[in-house]
Amino acid sequence: MTPSTGSGPAAASTGSGPAARRRYVPAVGPRLKKVLVLVLGLFAILSVNSVYLGAVTFLEWATGNLYQTHFYFLMLLAHVGLGAVLAVLTVVFGVIHGLNTRHRPNRRAVRVGYALFAASLALLGSGFLLLRPDGHDVVGAERRAVVYWIHVAAPFVVAWLYVLHRLAGKRIRWNVGARWAAVAVLFGGVMLALHAQSPRVFGVRGPASGEQYFFPSLARTATGNFIPAQAMLNDGYCLQCHEDVHREWSHSVHRFSSFNNPVYLMSVKNTRKAMMARHGNVSGSRWCAGCHDPVPFFSGAFDDPRFDDPDYDLASDPLAQAGITCTVCHAVTNVNSTKGNADFTIEESAHYPFAYSDNTVLQWLNRQMIFAKPAFHKKTFLKPLHKTAEFCSTCHKVHLPPELNDYKWLRGQNHYDPFILSGVSGHGITSFYYPPVATPSCNECHMPLRPSADAGSRDFDGSGRITGHDHQFPAANTGIPDLLDLPPWVIEKHQAFLDGVMRVDLFGVREGGTIDGPLVAPLKPEVPALAPGQTYLLETVIRTVKMGHLFTQGTIDSNEVWLDVTVRDGERVIGRSGGRRAADGEVDPWSHFVNAFVIDREGNRIDRRNPEDIFVPLYNNQIPPGAGQVVHYRMAVPPDAIGPITVDVALQYRKFDAQIMRHVEGDAFVRNDLVITTLATDRVVFPVQGGATAPEQPAPSFPLWQRWNDYGIGLLLKGGDSHKGQARQAEEAFAEVEALGRPDGPLNLARVYLQEGRLQEAATALERAAQHDPPAYPWSVAWFSALVSKQNGYLDDAIAGLLAVATMDTEETRTRGFDFSGDHRVLTELGQTLFERAKLERGAERAAEREAILRQAQAWLERALVLDSENADAHWNLALVHEELGEREAATRHRALHATYKPDDNARDVAVAAARRKYPAADKASEVVVIHDLQREGAYDAAGSSTDGR
Repeated sequence: MTPSTGSGPAAASTGSGPAARRRYVPAVGPRLKKVLVLVLGLFAILSVNSVYLGAVTFLEWATGNLYQTHFYFLMLLAHVGLGAVLAVLTVVFGVIHGLNTRHRPNRRAVRVGYALFAASLALLGSGFLLLRPDGHDVVGAERRAVVYWIHVAAPFVVAWLYVLHRLAGKRIRWNVGARWAAVAVLFGGVMLALHAQSPRVFGVRGPASGEQYFFPSLARTATGNFIPAQAMLNDGYCLQCHEDVHREWSHSVHRFSSFNNPVYLMSVKNTRKAMMARHGNVSGSRWCAGCHDPVPFFSGAFDDPRFDDPDYDLASDPLAQAGITCTVCHAVTNVNSTKGNADFTIEESAHYPFAYSDNTVLQWLNRQMIFAKPAFHKKTFLKPLHKTAEFCSTCHKVHLPPELNDYKWLRGQNHYDPFILSGVSGHGITSFYYPPVATPSCNECHMPLRPSADAGSRDFDGSGRITGHDHQFPAANTGIPDLLDLPPWVIEKHQAFLDGVMRVDLFGVREGGTIDGPLVAPLKPEVPALAPGQTYLLETVIRTVKMGHLFTQGTIDSNEVWLDVTVRDGERVIGRSGGRRAADGEVDPWSHFVNAFVIDREGNRIDRRNPEDIFVPLYNNQIPPGAGQVVHYRMAVPPDAIGPITVDVALQYRKFDAQIMRHVEGDAFVRNDLVITTLATDRVVFPVQGGATAPEQPAPSFPLWQRWNDYGIGLLLKGGDSHKGQARQAEEAFAEVEALGRPDGPLNLARVYLQEGRLQEAATALERAAQHDPPAYPWSVAWFSALVSKQNGYLDDAIAGLLAVATMDTEETRTRGFDFSGDHRVLTELGQTLFERAKLERGAERAAEREAILRQAQAWLERALVLDSENADAHWNLALVHEELGEREAATRHRALHATYKPDDNARDVAVAAARRKYPAADKASEVVVIHDLQREGAYDAAGSSTDGR
């Protein structure tokens, strides 16, 4: 408020009696005037400051870009600091001035003055309410917008009331206000123009200027330059506000991705040694570094000789021990492609002004700025890409380049594509099962919500619970926590995550011990009596239940997943498979493993995480999501068996196997005692003819039709054109599913018939599936019907069916989140079918129609390559399309890419033959139909093994 010159007696009297005159007290005395000058001066400065801050905010709203800089935050600090001083001075002036003028006769001026004081308090008070001191949102998220707009509107109200109040007093000096307004507009305009020149842009591929250094990793930095190590080593900075996240991350495998991981340390040292021997430098090992060693890699220190010095204490080197820090993941600004091999762009993250300060007060101020203006922090460290599976693909999908293996492009571990091509993602067209609603990203499973008091926690799912995302990334790596002696809860969380992921079902027995013997199934609640002296084939089904990608994934060459089977006649062990050798803990190599047996070009097993030597798998027993695997065990019942005969089966998991631990521990290796997790179990107790009976055994909790279906799926996936036996068994299983009233039966029968070329039977089965009540999945029926039409030569019908799949948009697909245009196989098949159709348009008079169809084929095939740029089939068909169009250069380019991504089958034959000779157990496991002998002489742990988890 400002001076009012209205006439009238002052508040104080100068004598006694009613006639006494009151002493005149000026509205603004000499000392109070100094306060007023300070109030007006600070208001003017803050007005200029506010125009600048508001202009930047408006620019960000208008463009969606981030323009905040260190200068912006210094101006914000000034805004808060000057606002605090202004608040004190305003209260002092307002109270004194109000007391001096409360009895003035110009009541209009007094009332406007009170309103002006109230508006000033609203302005200043709303500013303080927006600060979030130490993260406490005083007003709450719901009312925050209201308080913000009060703070924005209040200055205009204050200015208006000030003018009204001054109209009752001395003449207003309008020129002073005009000059300040001009300064504010000019300053705000100039700064806005400067800010607009350099927005913080995300989602842009970094320049190729640093590519030579980072290659064969595909990573890039946003500037092409190195990133200071300090910018990636500020986990303690994150800890200040994200204690829960930091605690989980510090016990995660991401934290131990680099030289602080003993298994990776062994592996990368061997790789660097191999690169030096082959090329005279270690640059090929940068293929590993983009994901595993980001801090020394992106800071330019990766090639420092100290990392190769065997006497150097890596445990004392902060770069070697950094792992994947908080900043590394959150500094990624773009996913350049889904090729993997770290194909992302990473930047030096921008921070608030005092982020790196060691001063306690400045650190406190830095936190207050984050709380007050979190948008900068959120946009810098939380981007939409973090919610996508494509972000995870940058490191959880790899290929082996020639610069690493001195050979050719080879596919390495790949979580991404199997997830995208599964029913879980809502994109995969060939899945056997589909969830009620698609899971759109990896985070849904591997970063589950849990209660948290972290600064970034909130009600994510509308449940009313304050939660955050788990940054331990629970999955399956129990080996690293065990090796590093991390707290027990770390392993327990992984084991809890694995609970219910897999299922084992002792489904049936075949008489005679052969795959074509009479089948008695399903086992339980009825169980047949076994005859002494007879041989049987135990039919065991492993099923992935809660998996979004292949089981097992990741380092499949050293993951150890096996079936542990024990058969007892009473208390006597009469059959064993999957035991462990007491001396060193090694699992019997003749067990059934759910892994891949990977070999090099000489047929040697890849047994020490040596990716530079990976060539081809001798066998690959990974199981797709929502699929089954059938394992056959031959069991001879002793002639003297009395019974009951008990079969116990357990699916066991250990990371890592004994062979790789020998390389990790060297001469110190004695025994592989890494933790073992039991993923699933089953038991069947058989009576014996003429001997003991068996107790009542309840049926499994999952439906009977599903047991038959899983059995059929496992048989079908093992069968093939040259192995009709298991396909015929699959046909029998799916017929049982149909008899049980499920549409999956005829749908899966169509799969069998297609595989065997029985097209008419496939078409009939698909008709039954479509007409079933309830019907089979409409997208599956459309897909397989299109394949049948294509093989029958009905290309127009096939194209119509494939288009229906690729463009399917129904209430059901929308509700469930399904979109099959995300399956590159659908698009490739459609493009190839269109190409075949174009060839039927012959003659000059049909040239235009032919070209139009070819262009359609080209468009679909190019869309397939957007999803998977390493799709050899799409490249080959595009080469054919461009050849037909007379575009020789494009045809040549796609032929070359097809040659790059196509497997070298001839070279594989030599390596596989060598491996078969070297590894008899793996040779047997590589057969299409494998029968494991439960009475094999020399089986490990024939007397039974402990199941204590060690």
